[in-house]
Amino acid sequence: MPKYVFVYHGGGRPESPEDVESVMAAWSNWMAGMGDALVDGGNPVGMSKTVTSSGIQDDGGANPVSGYTLVNAPDMAAACEMAKGCPILENGLGTVEVAEAMEM
Repeated sequence: MPKYVFVYHGGGRPESPEDVESVMAAWSNWMAGMGDALVDGGNPVGMSKTVTSSGIQDDGGANPVSGYTLVNAPDMAAACEMAKGCPILENGLGTVEVAEAMEM
């Protein structure tokens, strides 16, 4: 079955301990709902650097990544349906980019 990468952009970090607990529960519930389709729940990521032939930039790129997840899905449409439930979408501050992890 094809694998798909969910790449998260934006979102935000919870400020209070209660918010942390609520956000973590939302992510855990969403991931649990994917069952065996979840390959790697991933993690949030720190600020990235962009390496080019002319040097290294510290700006995080054009659209900084905030995390990732890897799932199995029969096709792109199914993967996008799974991504629609992602908690990063709830407040309108984040997006999920879905891409097939191509077998080589």
